[in-house]
Amino acid sequence: MAVDVPVRDPRTAGPGAGSDEKWRVIVLNDDHNTFEGVAAALASTLPGTTYERGMALANAIHSRGLAVVWSGHREQAELYWEMLKDYGLTMAPLER
Repeated sequence: MAVDVPVRDPRTAGPGAGSDEKWRVIVLNDDHNTFEGVAAALASTLPGTTYERGMALANAIHSRGLAVVWSGHREQAELYWEMLKDYGLTMAPLER
């Protein structure tokens, strides 16, 4: 018995391979970063994020335990994730 197996283009097949998939950068609450430090890291890393928006995100991280601070294409998400980690923020693994 023959089985038809669909052939998929490896650039578009599989989870996360689609160009419209968004990856989420998530910062976790911790006991060693200040609100001001988190806000400054976010403002200097994420495009369009002001210090005031960073403070609002820092408050969300503190009160909820985590916050999605950016979402978009995987390569940018990886870059922002690494930069925020280098600032000393506690990062969750990237998510789709």
